[in-house]
Amino acid sequence: MEAHRKHTVIFDTDPGVDDAMALYFALAHPDIDLIGITTTFGNVTVEQAAKNALYLCAIAGRGEIPVTQGVSQPRVKHVEAPPDFIHGADGLGNLPSRHSASNTLDPRSSAQLIVDTARQHPGKVSVVAVGPLGNLARALELEPELPALLSKVVVMGGTVFEPGNVSPVAEANIWNDPHAADLVFGAGFQLTMVGLDVTHRVILPLALFERIAKHHHHPATDVLLHAVAFYSHFYSAQHPQVAKVHGCFGHDVLAFIALTQSEIFRCESGRVRVATEGLAQGQTMLKRTLATYPQPGWENDVPETTVCMQVEADACIRQIEAVLMSDWLKTK
Repeated sequence: MEAHRKHTVIFDTDPGVDDAMALYFALAHPDIDLIGITTTFGNVTVEQAAKNALYLCAIAGRGEIPVTQGVSQPRVKHVEAPPDFIHGADGLGNLPSRHSASNTLDPRSSAQLIVDTARQHPGKVSVVAVGPLGNLARALELEPELPALLSKVVVMGGTVFEPGNVSPVAEANIWNDPHAADLVFGAGFQLTMVGLDVTHRVILPLALFERIAKHHHHPATDVLLHAVAFYSHFYSAQHPQVAKVHGCFGHDVLAFIALTQSEIFRCESGRVRVATEGLAQGQTMLKRTLATYPQPGWENDVPETTVCMQVEADACIRQIEAVLMSDWLKTK
């Protein structure tokens, strides 16, 4: 049980609608101290991701949180076009307008912020990464001892049994930069993978965000509602089980729930590798047996990952509602 333990967190993100949900959950959660936001390409370009992170913090009254701009493309493969049909061209459901915001980017790279913070607070900081993993891969190049300096890494990405969302076997964050992902999974972090096996079990009704916006009467929750409405339209058109409640998958917010309320997940531990080429590019493969394989890459020195396999969906939804309905926003 990890309730009431304070988690000091860097949020590595590509906002993105579900990233915005996750960011506001983290800002609202009493046991999360969000001390930095690092941005990457993925749902949008890295430039738009940084702009969105700054904006979401500003309108929530948290403009003091450092925001950095990180990697703009994968390590090896070509960069994919952002999925504007899912998140909108601006990543937040095509906002009709934006409030003024005066906060600006921290001049460091995202990788440098991760390294600087880990060195300053060894063993105290966790990274919650919900986009492609290029920033963590770059940080490892700057500081090979990073796995020992960070407390935990929680990754929203990958899948074991659930079909992928960009190919039959691949989830989007891992597929967007499979070489970075394989490097991160093999680096030796205390790493938890929160993938589609659990995120596809949690369907968040649009009505939940309508209640949150009505409760707060605040620009931040109004923006979140607008973004989630766009996102819900996409998912309800794609998945009959989502259409029944007219909502969406929360994806990224589950990474923070896994950090703060791990007891509502059932997990397995095993070695995870990522396919970097071919039709299986981006597949996360979990070694679930003690068998010895002739194929290289599964030796005993490959570190183990904790992989979330099942989740109590109703408990997740209750937690999201309770946290986002709490008194966490500054009034207008």
